[in-house]
This record gives sequence, structure tokens and C-alpha cells, in this order.
Amino acid sequence: MIVSRAGKGVGVPACRYVVQGRVQGVGYRYFVLRQADALGVSGFARNLADGAVEVLAEGSDAALADFEARLREGPAFAEVASVEREASPERGSSGFHIR
Repeated sequence: MIVSRAGKGVGVPACRYVVQGRVQGVGYRYFVLRQADALGVSGFARNLADGAVEVLAEGSDAALADFEARLREGPAFAEVASVEREASPERGSSGFHIR
């Protein structure tokens, strides 16, 4: 498991994102890890069987808004077709992990 240095806040909003497109095999999860670390967002990213990437993130409203914008961009070799967002219960995560 790979973990970033980003810490956890108390009582912070949480969102679940499902990112569709060419997002597996192109470094997308590692891109997400770097963005989360830069913004102080905690949570995880993992590949789904259907070719999408699931991201669970916790952070301030401003950090999550910036994070979502970065998820929509993706790294150079990715092609993000869509990003679905839904509110998620707070998990109390510490750092950001790739699963």
C-alpha cells in the first residue's frame, strides 16, 4: 500500500468519485495520490473491474472542489470521460492510499 503525507482533519466533508474513461494503466491513481498530497486531502483511490477508478476523498470544501477539478484533468496519458460525485460518510482517514 502506498501512502501520502496528507493528514486528516476533524469533521471534514467526504466525497466518493467514480472516474470513467482511459484511467487505468496510465498512472491515474498515482496522479491522484500526488494531487491529494498537495491539497491535504485524505482517502484512497482504487481500480474497479469495469475500467473506472474509484476515489474516496476527505478534506475541506475548497480542497475537494480543487481536487475534483484535478480529477477531471487527469495525467497526460489519461482521457477522463466523466467524473461522478456523491457525498460519502466521513471515514476519518489519515493520509491518502492507493489500493
